[in-house]
Amino acid sequence: MPIDFTPTRYRLQSQATSAIFNDDGWTLDAPGENIPALIRTIYDDKQLNLLDAGYGLYTYAKWLPIKRILKGSSAPVTYKSTGLAQALGLSNLWITYSGYWPERNGRMSTCSFKETEAYSVCARMKSDEDKVLVVASAGNTARAFAKVCSDNKIPLLLCVPHDYIDALWFDQPLNDCVKLAVTAFNTDYFDAIHLSNLIASCNGYIAEGGAKNVARRDGMGTTTLSAVTTIGRIPDFYFQAIGSGTGAIAAWEANLRLIEDGRYGTNKMRLMVAQNSPFLPIYNAWKSHSREMLSYDSDLARQHVTEIEAKVLSNRKPPYPIIGGLFDALTDTGGDVLKATNLEAREAKELFFKKEGIDIYSASAIATASLINEIKLGRIQKDALIMLNITGGGEERFKKEHSLFYLEPDLLFGEEPDMHEVNEKLAQLKW
Repeated sequence: MPIDFTPTRYRLQSQATSAIFNDDGWTLDAPGENIPALIRTIYDDKQLNLLDAGYGLYTYAKWLPIKRILKGSSAPVTYKSTGLAQALGLSNLWITYSGYWPERNGRMSTCSFKETEAYSVCARMKSDEDKVLVVASAGNTARAFAKVCSDNKIPLLLCVPHDYIDALWFDQPLNDCVKLAVTAFNTDYFDAIHLSNLIASCNGYIAEGGAKNVARRDGMGTTTLSAVTTIGRIPDFYFQAIGSGTGAIAAWEANLRLIEDGRYGTNKMRLMVAQNSPFLPIYNAWKSHSREMLSYDSDLARQHVTEIEAKVLSNRKPPYPIIGGLFDALTDTGGDVLKATNLEAREAKELFFKKEGIDIYSASAIATASLINEIKLGRIQKDALIMLNITGGGEERFKKEHSLFYLEPDLLFGEEPDMHEVNEKLAQLKW
């Protein structure tokens, strides 16, 4: 791979006012605007020109807001299903797979599509960035950012709930540029986000930005780019499990760019996104025809998180109501929010393994289960072109084939950390 790279040419646009402006390097909000709204990338290249497959995720660099190319990336893989499709009576089911599956060129060693975010976000950073990147995660995102930052020597502080740190496994020891801060026992992703916000407000640290970071969304959008460039046209339906819904927003935005490209059709995929029952904040808001999130008691929310198997889907403050967010994406595409139980997910996971030959994550199983449910209800045409976004898989196989190393916490925080505790703990770190 060539070491030289011409940074992608793009500008940013407010989804509230349509104002277009330049990126200062890490812009997360439209300058001078107070209305909560996402910003979106507007690329100079209106047609998607792919780079060589050897670039991994950066095959799609022309539609990524990046300054450089980092080593070690892999791209999502799309293929036409035969086994699962036949079992479900579908003639045009396409699976976009992000994970470990060497026979299909699945090379993501963290086994999750969160690598698409991490390689894009970190490549948006300047090579001489002097601030520590702060990332909150319920597990998979942390593992992806840890890998990318370790391999490319980018200082990173992860904020993860204590109960989820078993998800921080790797196939080799990490560089000491990666540090881990954990919240107290029995806390969740919301608590990790709160801690990360406190830390990011300190001198020398910079917030990754979550859904507001255009690099995160456009990185996740490569799943749709993979599907459409492989299939040759935009699908009719898009199925994915969601916690925040950022991946679905990214799919919608990629869809709009592909329409503008002009070579793949003009339809908008119906976003069919699913949550793991009984943790259903987005489902409940959507079914109530509410743009705003409904009230959700914190204790009840934490209880529901303990009950679901797909814990990565446990975001209590998703980018749903924000302008340009999930509510708008669902509305514009005629989409829907679905739900599936743990039992339905287990059955879907078993079916996927039996018919496709690889293990998948609980979140991917929720997406698969929601597709199965919709077929049973007769809501999906058997010849519809369907994209099933399998956002993680191959972990069971990967762990059998590799020795594992776990990231140990550097900082432990109490139940309700404040700035005094944060400053005191951060002083202990040596970068």
